[in-house]
Formats: sequence, structure tokens, C-alpha cells
Amino acid sequence: MVTLRIGKVSITGNFRENNEDSCVIDEHQRYVIVADGMGGQSAGEKASALAVELIPQRLLQLVDFRQGSSREIVEAIDKSIDFANSEIMALSEVNPGYRNMGTTIVFLVRVAERFYVGGVGDSRAYELRDGKLRQLTIDHSLTQALLDAGTISPEEAKTHRYRNVLYRYLGTRDGSSGSNATEIMPRVGDRFLLCSDGVTDGVPDAEILRLLQSQDDPQKIAEDVVQSAQKGGSKDNITCVVVIVEKQ
Repeated sequence: MVTLRIGKVSITGNFRENNEDSCVIDEHQRYVIVADGMGGQSAGEKASALAVELIPQRLLQLVDFRQGSSREIVEAIDKSIDFANSEIMALSEVNPGYRNMGTTIVFLVRVAERFYVGGVGDSRAYELRDGKLRQLTIDHSLTQALLDAGTISPEEAKTHRYRNVLYRYLGTRDGSSGSNATEIMPRVGDRFLLCSDGVTDGVPDAEILRLLQSQDDPQKIAEDVVQSAQKGGSKDNITCVVVIVEKQ
């Protein structure tokens, strides 16, 4: 049986008037979700808040956190996201103040001794194992699509004008297209980072790797990652969750 130590930080940042990011960590460590809202101030805040409220609500109805096949669990996660997506779209249509609102999500769901990690949009999850950093999620951005097509290089992608333009996020029909959840058998010593793009806009992967290895306090690591993002010129809200896997 493994246990988790978790740290989190979410700040408005240097350039925004309010924080449109939301984050939830289950008190029983069954799930962690980070959401990055969009659509302008109250709309973005509302969309991300709905995501971190409604997805857990449905997860608790659909998932037996003690057992289940991989297929059943991934289906339950995707149904939970679909539910939140539908509610966000519905509110967007009936309330002019929330028109065009949306949100990204990235999550870690724990069922028995397995983790399921995925997302929609460009919030990311990383895994640090045996000194190697691996990005577990794929950005649903136009820049990533161009990169996948071989139209632009990784270097060009870093500063591409479309890098923050998303083709999939909650609040659109494509938001229900699945979360591409990856199943992971966690090992003692594994470290995971879940973040909004406020982190990755200011911190390169090499620095994320260094910070995740720098010490053993997940809260301090999360604080250092956010500080590094600010120093790196991030112009967005910044949210970071760090999860360290330990033996009970």
C-alpha cells in the first residue's frame, strides 16, 4: 500500500486581476484535479469551479475506488468529464455573462494501487521516475497539432503564436471527446506534477525536472515551481500540485 504526500499552490500571478484557476484535492487522496478557466474573469472562474465540483461529484457515483477494470475506470472518468462539460455548455447558453466560457482540466485519479492521469486542454501532468521526467498529457492546442503534423519544430512551438489557442476544452462539444487517461502503476519514489499553463509558460521542462528532484517537501516544491514560473515571465494564473508516492 502506498501513501501520498501532496502540496499545492494557486496564485493570481503578476498580470491578471483574478484567479481563473481552480484546484481540488480529495481528502481521502482519491483524486486531484486542476482546472484553468477561460472566457474572461467571472466566466473563466465559474467554468473552472464547475469542473472541480462536478467531475468529483460524478466520479464518486461511478467509480469504486477499491477496484475495477481499466476500461471501466477510464469510461467512468470520461463520463464524469462529459457531465461537467455538458453543464458548463448549458450554463454558457442560458446566461449571457457566461457566454463562451470554458476550462481545461488535468487530473490524477487513484483506484486501489493504480493511477489514471489525463486531461483536456493544455494543463499538464508530469511524472518523475528514476531521474527521468515524462509528460503524461498531450496539449490540445493548435501548436501541438502543427508539431504532430511536422509543420513546425519543437523550438518553433515554444514561441508559436497559436501555442495558447485550444481546439479542445470543456465548454465545447469536443470537450467530451475523452481524456486520453494513462494508467500508471505507481512506485515508491515517484513524483507527479499537475499544473495549469501558467507554470509551463514560465518554466521549461529541464527546470521542472530540477525542482521536482530538489527536495522532499511537496509543498515547498510546489511553491518553488510557482515562484520559478513568475520569474520566468508567466503572464497567467499559476497553479501547481505536487504528489510524492511513499510506502505506508
